[in-house]
Amino acid sequence: MTAFDLNQAQTDLQGKNPRAILKAALAGFDNIAISFSGAEDVVLIDMALQIRKDIQVFSLDTGRLHPETYRFIEQVRKHYGLEIELLTPDREVLDRLVKSKGLFSFYEDGHTECCGIRKVEPLRRKLATLDAWITGQRKDQSLDTRGDIPEVQEDAGFSGAGKRLIKFNPLLNWSSAQVWDYIEAYQVPFNDLHRHGYISIGCEPCTRPVLPNQHERAGRWWWEDAAKKECGLHAGNINK
Repeated sequence: MTAFDLNQAQTDLQGKNPRAILKAALAGFDNIAISFSGAEDVVLIDMALQIRKDIQVFSLDTGRLHPETYRFIEQVRKHYGLEIELLTPDREVLDRLVKSKGLFSFYEDGHTECCGIRKVEPLRRKLATLDAWITGQRKDQSLDTRGDIPEVQEDAGFSGAGKRLIKFNPLLNWSSAQVWDYIEAYQVPFNDLHRHGYISIGCEPCTRPVLPNQHERAGRWWWEDAAKKECGLHAGNINK
């Protein structure tokens, strides 16, 4: 495989459709994986399997997901005949948090510490084994923090000394409506919670349904500042 030219890729992929970005990502890297949790990510899986059958998929199992989300993960696994690697928190670190602060410390201290243990650290371990990853980020999920991210970038949050990690965001310019149009047209599996007012779905204690005309991220960490709706997975590459 020839060396990946990030600057050229950013130029070539700017404004391109998701399939074109996915095709470039899967052609450019063998050691690449799709991060799966929600509706956007299953759209990416559906598209990616039309390009390459041996895709790698992982999902974060925080231990606090809704029962519907666990069933959704299994539904996707069976529907596509995929192996989905579940990433779990470090047990000892998690034990220390729970013993010292209980199960719901995030309502008092904010979600950063808990997300760091349950999400960011397991993701960091996984990304250290990859050359590139694919996410379902969209600009309109949060114009305050995601408005300027490109279709492909060096992942500033997870690249390390001597190791560059490339991140692809194929759905960057799609709207939520476009995602759901695809899901309906191609009969893509989706989380049953979407039928009950949930749009952006995270851990059970930190997610609630949104009201009509509320932004999709309004149901996440609703007790905190509305401008801080990030768990840390993409924090190294967003506007502050």
